[in-house]
Amino acid sequence: MFLGLLLSAMLVVEGPEVTPADTTTARSYKLDEVVVSAFKTNKYELVPASRSALSARQLSNQQITGLKELTAVIPNFYMPDYGSRASCPVFVRGVGNKSDGTGIGFYVDGMPFYEPLSFDCDLGDVASVEVLRGPQGTLYGRNAIGGIVNISTRNPLEYQNTRVRLGYGKYNDLRTQISNYTKVSDKFGFTFGALYHHNDGAFRNSYLNEKVDKMNETEERIGLYYKPSDNWLIRLNSHFSYSDQGGYPYAPVNVETNTLQDINYNRYSSFRRLISTNGLGITYNGPVVSFNSQTSFQYINSKQAIDQDFTVNDKSFVENARHQNMVSQEFTLKSNNDSRYQWVVGAFGMMEHVDRTVDNFSPSAGSLSHTNYCVPTSSLALYHQSTYNIWQGLSATAGIRFDYEHAKTNYDNLKVKASPLSDGGFTLVDPSQMSSATGESFESSKDFTQVTPKFTLQYLTTEDNLYYVSVTRGYKPGGFNKSFSTFDERSYEPEYSWNYEVGASINLLNNLLTLSADLFYIDWRHMQITSTITGVGNITTNAGHTDSKGAELNVIVRPVEGLQFTANYGYTYARFLSYVKSATVDYTNNRLPMVPNHTLSLDANYTINPTGWLDRVMFNVGLRGLGRIYWAEDNLVSQDFYTTLNAKVAFTKGIVTWEVWGKNLTDTNYMAYGFKSSTGNYAQAGKPLMFGTTIELNF
Repeated sequence: MFLGLLLSAMLVVEGPEVTPADTTTARSYKLDEVVVSAFKTNKYELVPASRSALSARQLSNQQITGLKELTAVIPNFYMPDYGSRASCPVFVRGVGNKSDGTGIGFYVDGMPFYEPLSFDCDLGDVASVEVLRGPQGTLYGRNAIGGIVNISTRNPLEYQNTRVRLGYGKYNDLRTQISNYTKVSDKFGFTFGALYHHNDGAFRNSYLNEKVDKMNETEERIGLYYKPSDNWLIRLNSHFSYSDQGGYPYAPVNVETNTLQDINYNRYSSFRRLISTNGLGITYNGPVVSFNSQTSFQYINSKQAIDQDFTVNDKSFVENARHQNMVSQEFTLKSNNDSRYQWVVGAFGMMEHVDRTVDNFSPSAGSLSHTNYCVPTSSLALYHQSTYNIWQGLSATAGIRFDYEHAKTNYDNLKVKASPLSDGGFTLVDPSQMSSATGESFESSKDFTQVTPKFTLQYLTTEDNLYYVSVTRGYKPGGFNKSFSTFDERSYEPEYSWNYEVGASINLLNNLLTLSADLFYIDWRHMQITSTITGVGNITTNAGHTDSKGAELNVIVRPVEGLQFTANYGYTYARFLSYVKSATVDYTNNRLPMVPNHTLSLDANYTINPTGWLDRVMFNVGLRGLGRIYWAEDNLVSQDFYTTLNAKVAFTKGIVTWEVWGKNLTDTNYMAYGFKSSTGNYAQAGKPLMFGTTIELNF
């Protein structure tokens, strides 16, 4: 474990700690310390974006330990509880994809993550999480058609602390964590952190009479920070994570009553994931220009075993192994002077190599489909963005990016006779008959090029009220399916969008009340959509013409010191304007799947510091609302709007903090994720009532 820690490398801090709070625009007010990966923003943050940011304290107060728990906390942000970490789809304003590839860019300290199975990470010891909604292709490029998620960690030269946490909760949920930030001298500092998490699982397979969703995971990280002078910072970071879990508590859905039946399938399913992430960052901040170099490497090794028919009949069991290497390099140069003209220019290059092996075993048919699938991908991008202060608080921004991507696939499939073993595995019936096996092999390649522009006009008043309008082009390249049933399904084409947005952020009553709101419309062409076919797998195809429109609202009220009320609401109406899937199937005018119509969060936080014998007391109550959500293109099964209630209380004395928390205190029954396959409709129930306690030491 610790050898892997020392040999892997982690995440890179991209800028100084600044202090935005939850806002809907790029303008923000000082509520709590938040670290934002802001190197690509100009000196005065003149380019607005629909943005929400949560600090480490806000994440802790709301007991947010994973990215999925940002659902509804961020307006129009939805990350369903997929069943395992095998895929972690993210949807923002209806834009996303539930399988291979994603429409949302994901960065940790400026380092890109392109594989969705790496998204679902622990948030227990990060400095902040920032979500930019809407296409961010001008500066961030690949797969940023729906938005960006930025996670930032702390710099030990600016923050020093040692923290130990021990938590225990329902379902034998055990979470231990230690972190250290040490400043050795004015020029050198290092960080270390480790986490272990165990959970017995909340859902039971009635056929096997065992828990479906057991979890064991560990994470370790180290970071070295060197500042040879006031203007330079060099960061070398390493992050290692491993998880071994059961998964897929999928139950059949009674379509007539829209209710879940028992989880009932015959083979235990699991997912194992190892990720080693490396980063080397070099930053120069000068009086005229600033420069950043970001070198990143990521290795992923995962194996999925899944009873793909989800019935007691032994029809289809799939083992999916993945080995992935990704290396990227980005250079960014930007202005850093007091001029009314600000600019950013950069270049980005990436090479990714994915090897996959898929064994699809059909015991009832006595057959095995063995597939080797290799996909090397390389990309190159150049980008520029300029902002000019036209008059007083009125400024304009224009950006442009050129992307080139080359993708290749080597596909080799073999179908042979096979028979099951007593341990649940399989063996070839007669290896000498391999010459009579059927299958197919092919090689193919595709090139994708695209230019994405951005235009923004904003006005900032002397009272720090912001008004803006923007037009942005979104783009996501095409690719190759690892599973398909026809020749046309071997690959899929790029998707494109135009995003139109108008918004405002208003500060009232001397910062006691902040209102931020925006309206958006997305015109979306050739949308990439994923369907599940039993015995085949997930297949991505292109829909016709779709659109998404909606609104977002953020309200922060601070009536007295220590008390804050926060409300976030998002509305999205996304539909197929034209989608004829076949001669007999037409989804035109249906709602897009996996897109909540409403997202709502209401939070009340009261902190008393100090109070009597205690140094600090914190109370937090949060309501989360979500729905309606359709699970498939046919719109037959959906989840109506529902709410869950969370709460937490924390008492601090000296270096000791004692926390008591609860999630879904109303024990609301709801579907957290659903899908349609050739054998029927299936869904996963949401997590039931959870509660626990944590002891934390800070010194």
